[in-house]
Amino acid sequence: MAKKSTRKPPARKDLKARKPAKAAAKPASVASKPWSAAQITEAFRRLRAANPEPKGELQHINPFTLLVAVVLSAQATDAGVNKATPALFALADTPEKMVALGEERVRDLVKTIGLFRTKAKNVVELSRRLIAEHGGQVPHSREALEALPGVGRKTANVVLNIAFGEPTIAVDTHIFRVGNRTGLAPGKDPFAVEQKLEAAVPAEFKRHAHHWLILHGRYTCVARKPLCEKCIIADLCQWPGKIVASP
Repeated sequence: MAKKSTRKPPARKDLKARKPAKAAAKPASVASKPWSAAQITEAFRRLRAANPEPKGELQHINPFTLLVAVVLSAQATDAGVNKATPALFALADTPEKMVALGEERVRDLVKTIGLFRTKAKNVVELSRRLIAEHGGQVPHSREALEALPGVGRKTANVVLNIAFGEPTIAVDTHIFRVGNRTGLAPGKDPFAVEQKLEAAVPAEFKRHAHHWLILHGRYTCVARKPLCEKCIIADLCQWPGKIVASP
């Protein structure tokens, strides 16, 4: 019978005692000081003065093509969608025409857009649902919109705002970044940021608020290196990493 070994196995390096890890520092991209109501009003006053009638950048012809464009824009750029949709909308600018075009043809027309297979399927199916359930019209209801294939809260908010003039706020990656970085509306997810903005933005600015913030995030408060020196609300911004030119 073999003798049982009494040798101790070598100590594993990953089991050696380690010093407790330091608490993670607060991300530099997140502001820590909340804005006052007066600061929020002033920020939107300046944004309105600079661009009184902001427009969404997705090209569309009517509420239906707007809905399709927003569905196609998920995880894609507006510029990329705008390159694909003119040919699509020339052939199908109504739910009836989209269904007649068919999934395979739609897929071929939008293949330059990310996730195009799933999006083509959703576009054709939501068109069928619009015909069957809403008489071929885009519904003026968040609940009805969100029940359509490929339509989430952000898409519904965009359609309600642009097509029907509702004062909704659609939080995309740009607004999420601006809300957290500046301290205007910090939140751990898009819905939290949306709720903060809904509560904080004065009624007179709410109709165009998400357009101003999207454009601000897209062209000024950009992800990697924000253009603080060109920002019209830099003095109000609470981001600790901002760089503002000396007067």
